[in-house]
Amino acid sequence: MVQEIKVGIGDYAVGKGRGIISTYGLGSCVGITLYDRVTKVGGLLHALLPEASRYGGRGNPAKYVDTGLQLLLKDVLKLGASKFRLEAKLFGGAHMFDNVKSADLMIGQKNVEVAKRELKRLGIRLVAEDTGGKGGRTIYLDLSTGKVRMRKVSGGKVIEKVY
Repeated sequence: MVQEIKVGIGDYAVGKGRGIISTYGLGSCVGITLYDRVTKVGGLLHALLPEASRYGGRGNPAKYVDTGLQLLLKDVLKLGASKFRLEAKLFGGAHMFDNVKSADLMIGQKNVEVAKRELKRLGIRLVAEDTGGKGGRTIYLDLSTGKVRMRKVSGGKVIEKVY
């Protein structure tokens, strides 16, 4: 039986070789996976808000894209990943509320923008993404392959893809 590690909001997990790391309920939140194909080391972050400095920075650093990504990177490197081989995949960042029109309140869009900016700053390649839209997503990172299975519910339809 394959072990599954479930990651909650404002949390992350890393692993090596075997197992699944999953997260449920990515609405405006983003899920970022990092994976090294050679060492089979990977991890997943479920971030709620874009930047710690903009939102007070108190409490758990994993709830912010910028500081959470730093934690995730540090821990995959500890398990033997090479920063130069890491591949990132990005999910979520949906616009969940039709009545929100202000760009400042479009947290999903900001989460995606900050994730892309931070990955670029860290020199980590973004190889796949499924972001935006209105639906919630669930993602499953397979540590044996680096593939991410995504399940999205949007407009009453269930869409499944593998990245």
